[in-house]
Amino acid sequence: MVRRIVFSTIMVFCMGLGDVAVAAVPPGGASQFIRQIGDRAIATLRAPDASLAAREARFRSLLSEGFDLAFIGRFVLGRYWRQATPEQRSAYLALFGEYVLKTYSARLGGYAGEGMTILSERPAGTKDVVVSTRILRPSGPPIEAVWRVRTTGARYRIIDVMVEGVSMVVTQRSEFAAVVQRHGLQGLIEVLRAHQ
Repeated sequence: MVRRIVFSTIMVFCMGLGDVAVAAVPPGGASQFIRQIGDRAIATLRAPDASLAAREARFRSLLSEGFDLAFIGRFVLGRYWRQATPEQRSAYLALFGEYVLKTYSARLGGYAGEGMTILSERPAGTKDVVVSTRILRPSGPPIEAVWRVRTTGARYRIIDVMVEGVSMVVTQRSEFAAVVQRHGLQGLIEVLRAHQ
């Protein structure tokens, strides 16, 4: 439960996303992308004239642009992706994307003046960059968060967030695998459908 609250705080904090187009992937580019996410999230959360519904709508749109939900959805499904029919894959990805958008955009009320400091950036394989950050909270100790950013063409996309060493996508993968083991892939699809 605590882990879910921490992930929610991170996701709410980072949802002020936009497309950051670059000609190449310069050193420090992923850090700049994450910094822009934080700055835009704070600006959106502090917007005095925006209703909760308007901020939620904005975050839903920006989250879908900044996170590679299709990649995350396939990774989360794990070995069951290969077993899925084309129809199940299509239904699952649509429902997974909506599940993530709905789950995290509905938690905007959890923002309480957090701030973020970039600590470091390092390559992770040939496509990814890992950006380490510290989330400063007025109501508790800082939280260490690591963002795995993938470059695709001229775009940065977040593919994972690790909080205090725990991966968001690995945690979700474990939860979904438990549902599939008990109820099958179609059962997971129905669970996601019920959250719509």
